[in-house]
Amino acid sequence: MIAKRIIPCLDVRNGRVVKGKNFVGLTDVDSPARLGKFYSDCGADELVFYDITASAEGRRLFTEVLTEVARTVFIPLTVGGGINSVDDFDRVLKCGADKVSVNSGAIKDPRLIFEAAKRYGSQCVVLSADVKRKDGGYRVFAKGGREDTGLDAVEWIKRGVELGAGEIVLNSIDTDGVKEGFDLEMLTDVCGSVNVPVIASGGAGCMEDFTELFTSLPFVDAGLAASIFHYGEVSIKELKSMLLERGIPVRI
Repeated sequence: MIAKRIIPCLDVRNGRVVKGKNFVGLTDVDSPARLGKFYSDCGADELVFYDITASAEGRRLFTEVLTEVARTVFIPLTVGGGINSVDDFDRVLKCGADKVSVNSGAIKDPRLIFEAAKRYGSQCVVLSADVKRKDGGYRVFAKGGREDTGLDAVEWIKRGVELGAGEIVLNSIDTDGVKEGFDLEMLTDVCGSVNVPVIASGGAGCMEDFTELFTSLPFVDAGLAASIFHYGEVSIKELKSMLLERGIPVRI
């Protein structure tokens, strides 16, 4: 079995890391560069950096903050927020990103996924989907969870993979910040529809939630979390040790 990845997430607004619940009620946490270095040093497998208000504010991602973070980390860095063109891919990759995450920009113009994959390779293109239950199904939301797109989440993610996305980040709005466990039902439906790595995001509240995720859904490739790592509720080193004890392969 391929080693499972543990991925902290930096949600950045106005140059600071913030965290909320169900995508609202954001509070200040720390400096992105300081937190990024901490996670790089303490055993995180990758780091995700989202400029969470770039799309809603109709602006480009703040590259100054990104460049500072990229200089401090020595693990793969995925970056998203305000990515609307292949030129935006080029800009953030030159700032030090290893992979680029698309969300609202791809919803607006799905060809962005295809064009970026053609230029940089599918391994560089991450499709991030903010998903919430609505009317008995899974609905895709855009602009940081503010706008209901009307798109069925499973069908949209399948289309993204067909266009060239090499990885999926499934953000469950329903479980975001709730700390009662990952959205296993939603993950099962999405993972069963695609053949690329899927990262589970939203809901982690303790180390046991990661054990349940990887034990119940062995086809999930990684677990992403924010507040439990930011506030020291879970140590990445201790989490990985526990996962190994449970027979779940991770990189130490």
